[in-house]
Amino acid sequence: MLTKEEGLYIAHAGCGPLAIQGRMANRHGLIAGATGTGKTVSLQVMAETFSQAGVPCFMADMKGDLSGISQVGKMSGFIEKRLPEFFPNGQPDGQPIQFASCPVRLYDVYGEQGHPMRATISDMGPDLMSRLLGLNDVQAGVLTITFRVADERGLLLIDIKDLRSMLDYVGKNAKDIQTRYGNVSTASIGAIQRSLLALEGEGADKFFGEPSFDIQDLLATEGGRGVMSVLAADRLMLKPKLYSTFLLWLLSELYTTLPEVGDMDMPKLVFFFDEAHMLFEDTSKAMTDKIEQVVRLIRSKGVGVYFVTQLPDDIPDVILGQLGNRIQHALRAYTPRDQKAVRVAAETFRANPDFKTEEAIMQLETGEALVSFLDEKGAPSIVQRAKILFPLSQIGAITEGQRLDLIKQSRVYGKYDTPIDRESAFEQLIAESEKQEREAAEAAEAEAAEKETKEEAKKKAKPGFWSKVIKAVLTAVTATLGTILGSIVSDKVTGKKTKSRTSGTGRVVKNATSAATRTVTRELTRDILGNLIK
Repeated sequence: MLTKEEGLYIAHAGCGPLAIQGRMANRHGLIAGATGTGKTVSLQVMAETFSQAGVPCFMADMKGDLSGISQVGKMSGFIEKRLPEFFPNGQPDGQPIQFASCPVRLYDVYGEQGHPMRATISDMGPDLMSRLLGLNDVQAGVLTITFRVADERGLLLIDIKDLRSMLDYVGKNAKDIQTRYGNVSTASIGAIQRSLLALEGEGADKFFGEPSFDIQDLLATEGGRGVMSVLAADRLMLKPKLYSTFLLWLLSELYTTLPEVGDMDMPKLVFFFDEAHMLFEDTSKAMTDKIEQVVRLIRSKGVGVYFVTQLPDDIPDVILGQLGNRIQHALRAYTPRDQKAVRVAAETFRANPDFKTEEAIMQLETGEALVSFLDEKGAPSIVQRAKILFPLSQIGAITEGQRLDLIKQSRVYGKYDTPIDRESAFEQLIAESEKQEREAAEAAEAEAAEKETKEEAKKKAKPGFWSKVIKAVLTAVTATLGTILGSIVSDKVTGKKTKSRTSGTGRVVKNATSAATRTVTRELTRDILGNLIK
């Protein structure tokens, strides 16, 4: 490696060493080439060179090969044969090659081959979740409404069961919600729930949760060397949407979290995005615009992004134009599409009069590449046909024992390894539902008790059968006696004869008795009919 003033030594051409200028390393870059042409080795060389300069890196390990960067390399017949290509006397400055490893932290979304890397549903946000779930515009709108309602109610969306519960809540309260935010259809809720179920079946449920990953852990250094954060991606890459959305989330978190620093002597972090074509496949125009914005602005946060892919045209032109540091390995042109890809790749370089770029791309050998880095003024240098340096760390995967040792010796060991399931939307909505059911049951019991009390009081206030009979008889007798006395007094006053009085009194008694009988009969009839109706 050259000194920081000279740059980061990556390759060697006929004109001498080719190095990335430290101040230009955050201007992003591209490593392209067909399978088996040396892209992974180029990535490893660049990463360990950055590490030696004190710059931490993040990279996805697709086949397990990059884990070897954690172990000291050793001389091999391949390296010994290539030494004269870089050093005339076979040794740098006449000294033996100093093989070295890099400080490494291993991560794994599934928590099997490294420390778990988790994010909460809220951290991911509705846009990235919509992309991950493959939602259409209408369904994405419903998901956005769900996030908004959760925010307004102070409900935490941490894992998949939280989001599932929140969707259920929104569906049940759709009539109230849609007056404020728009239509919330049952069909859209169902489609999102099915997508969540499929995502959970792919193992993504292990990614969502707490403790969520602290983005500052990617910026670590140890002993003056940048720490290599290596993500085990051999299983993850089988789920392209999950892989690309996860890395896009990491980039977004870096963009929103890190402060503005402008151009530094060295970047704060270099982010290698392997299999970059996955990021742009089936991606909406709105999402591509967002990715372009993040890539364009994140360099001011001191972060350099290097896309690794087979063909340059895997990257949209608006983003490809921002990738100033280029390493192009061999391409094969067997079909018209391949030939077009070669032409596109050649056109992205500043031409070298010594050779035709398009022809050179198809003639490159393994470990050889066309290289063009930005100069100190930020302009692309003339493309050079160069040999990529060999790594000083181990080439190839590490053993399971070495992996376990790295995990246990890591400074973040124990920080993410045990999941936390604190109270969030799932538990809060269950508690709220149980409270509502309890209050409804208590209200129903109170209503039933009040009704029973009223009926008891009514029964107590209503006279019984025999009391009614006695009351009727007394009423009739009283009425009869009153009539008789009234008749006697009347006769006495008028001076009528006794016989007539007796006869008149008899009629009065008879009439009064009949009235009393009718009164008793009427009351008894009413009571009997009332009981029958009940």
